[in-house]
Amino acid sequence: MDKVITETVALAVADGTIMDAFVARPTEPGKYPGMLVFQEAFGVNGHIRDVTQRVAGEGYVAIAPELFHRTAPPGFEGNYDNFASVTPHTQAVTEAGATADIRAGFDWLQEQPQVISDRVGSIGFCMGGRMSFLACATIPLKAAVSFYGARIAPTLLGHATNLQGPILFFWGGRDKHIGQDQIRAVVEACGRAGKAYVNVEISDADHGFFCDARASYNSAAAKEAWSLTRTFLETHVKGF
Repeated sequence: MDKVITETVALAVADGTIMDAFVARPTEPGKYPGMLVFQEAFGVNGHIRDVTQRVAGEGYVAIAPELFHRTAPPGFEGNYDNFASVTPHTQAVTEAGATADIRAGFDWLQEQPQVISDRVGSIGFCMGGRMSFLACATIPLKAAVSFYGARIAPTLLGHATNLQGPILFFWGGRDKHIGQDQIRAVVEACGRAGKAYVNVEISDADHGFFCDARASYNSAAAKEAWSLTRTFLETHVKGF
């Protein structure tokens, strides 16, 4: 990551709260697209910081907001082996609060002279996959990527009509947390709305397959998904 520099910034959110965010950007001078990176239920941890740096290494100014800032201390990281410990934080995230957090991250990107303001995308994982979908429906993104987006169905399906860019979905065929009925509901909602999407189900992958810190990590699936993600974002966010 020698071509990337990182920092933590504090963002003022519209509801009066302050939200820390991890930022990674290319070291080379120039103008770059922006990217919102949305966390899993375990906070902006080592995995999410690594993804943010990988995104920056691909030529984006990337920001990962701490979505639990209303209920957890700055820098909070949950334990993958103790989901119950993060449940109070996930349950406290409201659609209104999430939308405000998305906007704060987007506005920060808009203020950066290094960012091409009309070329911003998003990527998110699990809870963050849901956030990436919501972001694509509430701010002017060029495209969004959602990895195993939990609870898009049924609560956010109405937002499909508002999607402002194409969206790439990844699902694990062995994922017991997100059933086939939910996947179908998301895809059908996008289809009914006439929105552009790419739907990828990796049959032998489980929930969290992209995260190398989890027992469900699937290196082949992660490699395939990253290759598709890079191409999708280059096509729709970078524009080539």
